Amino acid sequence: MTLTLDIARIGAAANVALLTALIVIWGRLYREIRSTLTLGSIVFAALLLAENLIALWYYLNATPALPDSAVTVMMVLQVLEAFAVATLLYVTWQ
Repeated sequence: MTLTLDIARIGAAANVALLTALIVIWGRLYREIRSTLTLGSIVFAALLLAENLIALWYYLNATPALPDSAVTVMMVLQVLEAFAVATLLYVTWQ
């Protein structure tokens, strides 16, 4: 389970970094154009950032009572989310 938990930690940390970059980019864009879509994107990314910070805190303070199946599922979700947010960041940067 330690490898799975390590991968989940890396995925959550990557999500935090990528979402922070998106919020900065969208924040600059919002200051320029004042679009409600951009503001909505910032709010969405901030909420997703909060979820990932909580998950990362939980992974770093994991107890031995964590069920292996839950950790495995969360690891897969964190990795998939990292790829999705990275794709969104790439498209936003273009």
